Amino acid sequence: MAKTIVVKQIGSPIRRPQKQRATLIGLGLNKMHKTRELEDTPSVRGMVESIPHMVEIIEEKG
Repeated sequence: MAKTIVVKQIGSPIRRPQKQRATLIGLGLNKMHKTRELEDTPSVRGMVESIPHMVEIIEEKG
């Protein structure tokens, strides 16, 4: 079983740079308080760490 993380959007993309908006969409998030379960890979971790003010890791599984 692969490791996964649950990510929740806590910040709005309004008045943020286009690159940060694109990162949110890349993670599959587009609305406040939406959660996604994603595979725990270095690329996903990097995306989460690039916008820490907009997302938080809720849970780590596996």
